[in-house]
Amino acid sequence: MSYGVAEALQGAVFQRLAADPVLSGMVGTDIYDAIPSGTVPSIYVALGPEVARDRSDQTGAGAEHEFVVSVITDTTGFAQAKAAAAAVSDALVDADLALARGRLVYLNFVKAEAVRIGTGSERRINMTFRARVEDI
Repeated sequence: MSYGVAEALQGAVFQRLAADPVLSGMVGTDIYDAIPSGTVPSIYVALGPEVARDRSDQTGAGAEHEFVVSVITDTTGFAQAKAAAAAVSDALVDADLALARGRLVYLNFVKAEAVRIGTGSERRINMTFRARVEDI
Protein backbone atom coordinates (compact mmCIF):
# COMPACT_ATOMS: atom_id res chain seq x y z
CA MET A 1 0.00 0.00 0.00
CA SER A 2 1.01 3.55 -0.50
CA TYR A 3 -0.30 6.35 1.67
CA GLY A 4 2.14 8.69 -0.05
CA VAL A 5 -0.51 10.35 -2.20
CA ALA A 6 -2.83 11.28 0.70
CA GLU A 7 -1.46 14.78 1.25
CA ALA A 8 -1.44 15.51 -2.48
CA LEU A 9 -5.05 14.33 -2.78
CA GLN A 10 -6.21 16.48 0.14
CA GLY A 11 -4.39 19.51 -1.28
CA ALA A 12 -5.95 19.04 -4.71
CA VAL A 13 -9.44 18.61 -3.22
CA PHE A 14 -8.98 21.77 -1.15
CA GLN A 15 -7.74 23.74 -4.17
CA ARG A 16 -10.63 22.52 -6.32
CA LEU A 17 -13.20 23.57 -3.72
CA ALA A 18 -11.53 26.93 -3.06
CA ALA A 19 -11.45 27.71 -6.80
CA ASP A 20 -15.05 26.76 -7.51
CA PRO A 21 -17.01 29.95 -8.24
CA VAL A 22 -20.41 28.54 -7.26
CA LEU A 23 -19.18 27.27 -3.89
CA SER A 24 -17.20 30.47 -3.28
CA GLY A 25 -20.38 32.46 -3.88
CA MET A 26 -21.99 30.54 -1.02
CA VAL A 27 -19.19 30.18 1.55
CA GLY A 28 -16.53 32.66 0.39
CA THR A 29 -13.11 31.51 1.56
CA ASP A 30 -14.51 29.55 4.51
CA ILE A 31 -13.15 26.14 3.52
CA TYR A 32 -11.05 24.45 6.20
CA ASP A 33 -9.18 21.27 6.96
CA ALA A 34 -9.86 21.87 10.67
CA ILE A 35 -12.80 23.50 12.41
CA PRO A 36 -11.88 27.14 12.96
CA SER A 37 -11.35 28.31 16.53
CA GLY A 38 -13.21 31.25 17.98
CA THR A 39 -16.25 32.56 16.18
CA VAL A 40 -17.12 30.30 13.27
CA PRO A 41 -18.72 31.55 10.06
CA SER A 42 -22.45 31.13 9.54
CA ILE A 43 -21.73 28.53 6.85
CA TYR A 44 -18.49 26.77 6.02
CA VAL A 45 -16.97 23.66 4.48
CA ALA A 46 -14.65 21.35 6.40
CA LEU A 47 -12.49 18.52 5.11
CA GLY A 48 -12.96 15.62 7.48
CA PRO A 49 -11.95 12.07 8.26
CA GLU A 50 -10.42 9.72 5.72
CA VAL A 51 -9.96 5.96 5.40
CA ALA A 52 -7.38 4.61 2.95
CA ARG A 53 -7.21 1.03 1.69
CA ASP A 54 -4.49 -0.68 -0.28
CA ARG A 55 -5.21 -1.02 -3.97
CA SER A 56 -1.69 -1.84 -5.13
CA ASP A 57 -1.30 -4.34 -7.93
CA GLN A 58 1.39 -5.75 -10.20
CA THR A 59 1.78 -2.41 -11.95
CA GLY A 60 2.51 -0.38 -8.81
CA ALA A 61 1.43 1.14 -5.53
CA GLY A 62 -2.03 2.55 -5.15
CA ALA A 63 -4.79 3.26 -2.67
CA GLU A 64 -8.48 3.95 -2.42
CA HIS A 65 -9.33 6.90 -0.18
CA GLU A 66 -12.78 7.48 1.28
CA PHE A 67 -12.94 10.98 2.71
CA VAL A 68 -15.62 13.21 4.18
CA VAL A 69 -16.37 16.80 3.23
CA SER A 70 -18.86 18.54 5.51
CA VAL A 71 -21.02 21.60 5.11
CA ILE A 72 -21.89 23.17 8.47
CA THR A 73 -24.32 26.03 9.00
CA ASP A 74 -26.17 27.69 11.84
CA THR A 75 -28.98 28.72 9.52
CA THR A 76 -32.39 27.23 10.32
CA GLY A 77 -33.43 24.59 7.80
CA PHE A 78 -31.37 22.54 5.39
CA ALA A 79 -31.87 24.52 2.17
CA GLN A 80 -28.68 26.60 2.38
CA ALA A 81 -26.58 23.64 3.51
CA LYS A 82 -27.96 21.43 0.73
CA ALA A 83 -27.21 24.06 -1.90
CA ALA A 84 -23.60 24.31 -0.69
CA ALA A 85 -23.34 20.50 -0.50
CA ALA A 86 -24.54 20.25 -4.09
CA ALA A 87 -21.83 22.74 -5.12
CA VAL A 88 -19.20 20.63 -3.32
CA SER A 89 -20.43 17.48 -5.05
CA ASP A 90 -20.55 19.18 -8.46
CA ALA A 91 -16.98 20.43 -7.99
CA LEU A 92 -15.56 17.04 -6.99
CA VAL A 93 -17.40 14.26 -8.81
CA ASP A 94 -15.34 13.09 -11.78
CA ALA A 95 -12.96 16.02 -11.28
CA ASP A 96 -9.69 15.84 -13.18
CA LEU A 97 -7.44 16.83 -10.28
CA ALA A 98 -3.74 17.36 -10.83
CA LEU A 99 -1.90 15.92 -7.84
CA ALA A 100 1.51 17.08 -6.62
CA ARG A 101 2.36 13.38 -6.22
CA GLY A 102 0.78 10.42 -7.96
CA ARG A 103 -2.22 10.28 -10.24
CA LEU A 104 -5.96 10.38 -9.63
CA VAL A 105 -7.73 7.48 -11.34
CA TYR A 106 -11.28 8.44 -10.33
CA LEU A 107 -13.24 10.49 -7.80
CA ASN A 108 -16.85 9.53 -7.03
CA PHE A 109 -19.64 10.41 -4.61
CA VAL A 110 -20.52 7.61 -2.16
CA LYS A 111 -23.15 8.96 0.26
CA ALA A 112 -24.38 11.93 2.27
CA GLU A 113 -25.95 12.34 5.67
CA ALA A 114 -27.81 15.50 6.69
CA VAL A 115 -28.25 15.96 10.45
CA ARG A 116 -29.30 18.54 13.01
CA ILE A 117 -26.70 19.28 15.68
CA GLY A 118 -28.15 19.48 19.18
CA THR A 119 -31.41 21.31 19.73
CA GLY A 120 -30.40 24.54 18.01
CA SER A 121 -30.47 25.59 14.40
CA GLU A 122 -27.08 24.14 13.46
CA ARG A 123 -27.13 21.74 10.49
CA ARG A 124 -24.38 19.49 9.11
CA ILE A 125 -24.17 17.55 5.87
CA ASN A 126 -21.40 14.95 5.73
CA MET A 127 -20.61 13.79 2.21
CA THR A 128 -18.38 10.79 1.59
CA PHE A 129 -16.31 10.60 -1.59
CA ARG A 130 -14.13 7.77 -2.90
CA ALA A 131 -10.91 8.43 -4.78
CA ARG A 132 -8.61 5.86 -6.36
CA VAL A 133 -5.00 7.01 -6.68
CA GLU A 134 -1.77 5.58 -8.03
CA ASP A 135 1.60 6.48 -6.57
CA ILE A 136 3.63 6.90 -9.75
